[in-house]
Amino acid sequence: MKNQSLCTKTFRGLLLAIVTLALSSCGQNLYKTPEFTFANRPVPPSKLLQRVLVGVTLNGTTGALSILDGKRDIRSNIQNTIKTFSISGYAGGYPSKIISYPEETVGYVYSGTDGSVATINYGTEASSGSTGSIGGVSSSLAIPPNGAAVYSAAEALGTLVVLDKTTSATYGLNLPNVYRVANNTGNSVVLAMVRNSNTLYRLVKLNANQANPPGAVDCQPYNLPVYCVVPVAGTYDRPQDVYFSLDGTSAYVLNCGPECGGTTASVSVLSLAPLNTNAIPTAFPDTYAVTGNVPVPGGVTTVLSDGTTLYAAGQQLLSDGLFTGNLSTISLATMTVTGKYSISDGMHTKLLFADDSTLWIGSQNCATGERFKNNVNYNCLTRFDMGAKTASIVPAVDPTNAASSVPYPNTNQNQYYYGSLTGICWVQDFNKVYTAYGGQVHAFKTVDGSEIDNSLITVQGTALDVAYMDALTNSAN
Repeated sequence: MKNQSLCTKTFRGLLLAIVTLALSSCGQNLYKTPEFTFANRPVPPSKLLQRVLVGVTLNGTTGALSILDGKRDIRSNIQNTIKTFSISGYAGGYPSKIISYPEETVGYVYSGTDGSVATINYGTEASSGSTGSIGGVSSSLAIPPNGAAVYSAAEALGTLVVLDKTTSATYGLNLPNVYRVANNTGNSVVLAMVRNSNTLYRLVKLNANQANPPGAVDCQPYNLPVYCVVPVAGTYDRPQDVYFSLDGTSAYVLNCGPECGGTTASVSVLSLAPLNTNAIPTAFPDTYAVTGNVPVPGGVTTVLSDGTTLYAAGQQLLSDGLFTGNLSTISLATMTVTGKYSISDGMHTKLLFADDSTLWIGSQNCATGERFKNNVNYNCLTRFDMGAKTASIVPAVDPTNAASSVPYPNTNQNQYYYGSLTGICWVQDFNKVYTAYGGQVHAFKTVDGSEIDNSLITVQGTALDVAYMDALTNSAN
């Protein structure tokens, strides 16, 4: 019996050693990569294939770009031997905006304190250095997917900056109070908007030794002009942004209306051809490009299209002087508003399609509207079920219930309110969205809007923006 017991113990010890050895060896293959990666993308140094990039600032002047594992919802590796991942070589102090192009495996990160724009290589997980100087802090930035140019609205300087990467030259066009700039994916149309103005402007590129076109507000350089800015003919009401159609033929100008001090919120539809930077005006006013206008009583500051419907988010001014948030649906076939749904209050700047037929809407400064006054959920994120056509505020809390609380409070320790939502991305096919919400990272399930435990994805510092680096398309950010 003793020999049998000894043999049994020896066998068990040997088995345990074998299992331990097997597990140890398996630990080196926890991040298996496919033989053929999607679109032949390079396998990054981190070996993570579902990466969420987070712009983080520590004190407003020191920043970083953290990388999270969007598949496993952790900031370390599985073995916990690497505590965090980040973009090497990044030096911006306040990475407040990420312009992400996963199809091109590149991103551009703008720092709001020093005005720097860094190019991020998604394959090497490293900064490629400055994209070029835009001459100061920007209130709005646009970069086409091919990276051929950088357009900046430098409101404080009253300048529309054009950084032409093909010639490495920078041009500063005088346009007082310019605060928004937008361009299409083909980099053939650039539009600019001025604060508290009803005029829309476009960029024109001249031929060599060509005279300033009629109606030009400014042309630069002064002696041998290359670029000019000219008004776009039409009637607008506090144009706040521009969205370009999926088929590349139209531009939707978002007339902010009452929310921006104007009269009537609407969407103006413009044909793109007359707006081309190479379409040089021969008379003033310029060629009329407006093909239609759709009043949007619910307000509009951001839109997104699925090809048949234009989803418009904004705020409507009520009789008590406060604003209330709405999502309006506009049929692209009839160009009429077909529905209006109550959503978060605040300035809406984020719209994103995601899994489970959902649309996610983000806004800022939500605790100043009708919802806060009426003591109902006043958080800044809305999940819209496009099938059921129902909207729900996320996270689901009840300010009238002392037992109700946001799942994972931020450092402000507000029981009912996360704060402004400044970034959102869709982790495609994993049924989740990641957000920069109230200065911290929060992730939500698309199926029901419930929050994923964020204890392993929080970042040190303030989270400003997020982007899904490994998205199938650019539209996931």
